[in-house]
Amino acid sequence: MRLFSLVLLLLAGIISCGPKEQATSLDTEKLPKAGPEQIEKLIEQFIDAKEGSVIEIPEGYYELHTQLILDNVNDVKIKGAGMFNTVLSFKTMTTGGEGMKISGNNIVLEGFTVADAPGDNIKTQHCDGITFRKVNTTWTHGKKSENGTYGIYPVQCKNVLVEHCEVSHSRDAGIYVGQSENIIVRNNYVHQNVAGIEIENSDNAEVYDNHAENNTGGILIFNLPGLPKPFGSRTKVFNNLIKANNHENFAIFQDGNPVSMIPPGSGMVILAGDQIEIYNNQILDNRTLGIAVASYQITDLPVPTHPGWSPYTSRVYIHDNTYERPMALPDLSKDWGKLIAAKCLKAPDILYDGILDPSKGKDPVTNPMEIFVDEKTEDLRFFRMVIPDDGNILGIRMEKDVKTFAGSYPVSTDVSTIR
Repeated sequence: MRLFSLVLLLLAGIISCGPKEQATSLDTEKLPKAGPEQIEKLIEQFIDAKEGSVIEIPEGYYELHTQLILDNVNDVKIKGAGMFNTVLSFKTMTTGGEGMKISGNNIVLEGFTVADAPGDNIKTQHCDGITFRKVNTTWTHGKKSENGTYGIYPVQCKNVLVEHCEVSHSRDAGIYVGQSENIIVRNNYVHQNVAGIEIENSDNAEVYDNHAENNTGGILIFNLPGLPKPFGSRTKVFNNLIKANNHENFAIFQDGNPVSMIPPGSGMVILAGDQIEIYNNQILDNRTLGIAVASYQITDLPVPTHPGWSPYTSRVYIHDNTYERPMALPDLSKDWGKLIAAKCLKAPDILYDGILDPSKGKDPVTNPMEIFVDEKTEDLRFFRMVIPDDGNILGIRMEKDVKTFAGSYPVSTDVSTIR
């Protein structure tokens, strides 16, 4: 028996090493290094930009000591010579946090890399019409806890399009769309971030045809308290490859950051979400869980009473996804992983925390939160947590009553305003 246990632990350890990291085409050594005059000209192009300007950035490696700022200028296109041919490095920047900081309407960012900003690589704010196309962002110095927070970061924007981008090594979310509305995130490759893609406090989003691999968590849909836009609703997540998101969690726990609590091996996590449809995704080889449906209380953080915000997850429809689980124990570095290992033994495909809004109902059998599961997988591993009244984690038990949640809740989105 002891020998069998040792074999199991050895097998789990081998498998938990995760996938080999996929190499990108970023090779700064082969690029011509921009001189002081070229760098000064680039900075001036941003300062002098006017409505309708096209800022062309030739092939090369640009080491910048200051931010590139576009301040409330409309109809501007910033175009490099190709995702891996124009590289803007902020590793020696001495002032400011973001590498590129953009505000204005109808902005297009295309064909370049932004690397090593001390904060966010690219932040866009208060934009109506913002496109990221064939943009790469990353951090290269290897000290993961010192990496910046977000790679691509549109916040408080409307009509957001992120497509054909690659984002890696963010210590929070690679592609983060927050407090925004009318959103498409498609055909992107996100890897080696804590969260690959995160939609937070946002309305009317479609996330599809993305490849999220080797992050801590592949795709997150969150509503967090205390933000200018208090709540978000209506997100569709479909046709994505969410694979082997088993990377260590190197987020910094600061001010109760829920992302720092995500256990390695999480395919998708919904936290305090509303009107979410998840379908036709391949959810493969995530060692701790496939999809988690959770309310904010599960974080064990204080639950505030901010106007317009709710801690509960409601109206979720999960259907027609494909699941494969690795032969590995759930990750034990975070409390969620320890709970799953203790109560489920191996990764569930769907884990529902079962927390109910008492104003909507107190009997889970009536499904008052409208959580619907219609999966075709014959051996689907579905678990609903039953938390004792005293909140004692040791007293939690797991129900496998997926039939209780039969039904559907199609979510309506309209992203036709995005060009």
